[in-house]
Amino acid sequence: MIDRASFDKVIDGKQVGLYTICNENGMFVDITNYGAKIVSLNVPNSKGQIADVVLGFKTLDEWMEKETYFNTVVGRYANRIKDGKFTLDGKEYSLAINNGTNHLHGGNIGFNQKVWDVREVSSSSIQLHYYSENGEEGYPGNLEVLVTYSVTEDNGLTIHYEATTDRPTIIGLTQHAYFNLKGEGNGTIHDHELTVNADWFTQVDDSFACDGVVLSVDKHVMDFRTPVLIGNRIDDPFFAAGRGIDNNWVINKNQCGECALAAVLTFEDRTMEVYTTQPGIQVYTGNWIEQNKGKSEKEYDVQTAVCLEAQSFPNTPNIPHFPTAVLRPNEKYDEWCIYQFK
Repeated sequence: MIDRASFDKVIDGKQVGLYTICNENGMFVDITNYGAKIVSLNVPNSKGQIADVVLGFKTLDEWMEKETYFNTVVGRYANRIKDGKFTLDGKEYSLAINNGTNHLHGGNIGFNQKVWDVREVSSSSIQLHYYSENGEEGYPGNLEVLVTYSVTEDNGLTIHYEATTDRPTIIGLTQHAYFNLKGEGNGTIHDHELTVNADWFTQVDDSFACDGVVLSVDKHVMDFRTPVLIGNRIDDPFFAAGRGIDNNWVINKNQCGECALAAVLTFEDRTMEVYTTQPGIQVYTGNWIEQNKGKSEKEYDVQTAVCLEAQSFPNTPNIPHFPTAVLRPNEKYDEWCIYQFK
């Protein structure tokens, strides 16, 4: 299915490879250091049947040329920053405009298109490193980033993000995996049930950037506090402008930084729970997926996957009352996301 040899390639003077981490239950994950991407995520359901539950492609060239955000670590800042501008310590910074009038997912060449250095590899874990130079895509500060993927014996995939900087900057990382619990390429996610552990969501303006308003989900189409069949909600007029769900929720937490349940996704005998230390979760139902063949020769199309992106709130650098995205020297960015399968 995956052409492993195609990942043995040098890009920008750095060696790219494909690495497999696993547990004793048959769960295994293929990771490439190009974009710190998840190439395959093979997990058992409650009956022990294993399926690859993320979209993707056979060859490295396809990963580079097709859907560039598939299953990647997004940075330096995930989601939208309005007008590609923010002010930090009295200085305005301008970022690349690559999504309408806004900056999206780190800019024209974000972390998703960089070759990361492989620091440590074991049978169940891999640590990747990226050095983002001062001024890259307009961001201030030299940033050292570590991402560690680990497979646990209870069928979890943990992602640990760490970063330090030599001058004040902003940072907001996420994993942009495209999930289909039936197995990649097996139709839409309309028949998946979704629960989001959130009483509030962040409003967006006409450009899809958060405007700072936080609204209650009570008596609203954004209320996913109990399981909702995605197909029963996705065509609501509220989501029409984005061709489906593409919204950020405020995760219910007892305190900032708590690793709390963010969402639950279920299809028949397979369930995925999402836990995170981050304050928000963006649900995106693959509304703009281009028609192309995936790694098993099955066609991917609109709404054939759902992303559950644990993240900082979109446009946080421009909204002072949102949980801060500022990282300063002598501080450490330290965030977790866990995809737990049952």
